Amino acid sequence: MNLLNQLVVLAEGAADNAYTAAGFLYLGVGIILIGMSMSSIAEGLVCSSALKGMARNPEASGTLRSSMILGVSLCETVAIYGLVLAILLIFVAGPGSFGA
Repeated sequence: MNLLNQLVVLAEGAADNAYTAAGFLYLGVGIILIGMSMSSIAEGLVCSSALKGMARNPEASGTLRSSMILGVSLCETVAIYGLVLAILLIFVAGPGSFGA
């Protein structure tokens, strides 16, 4: 919790400096990109596990395939929301909106 309080203090101090505010904006975009990369890793794990299950039990491949598609779509929504948020941060609340 102490780290969160320090980040809040840094963000409040960045209100008077446009360059620091833009730096925090791009730091947020970087954190979003890390989350998007974790989403792609999760998609790979879901597909890998489903394929291993299909190889072990070919009769259950239909059920495994539908469950895999549901799991991949849930993982993909995290990446899509992150992409939308990153685009909004860059183009809507970009460094031009801080006034250098």
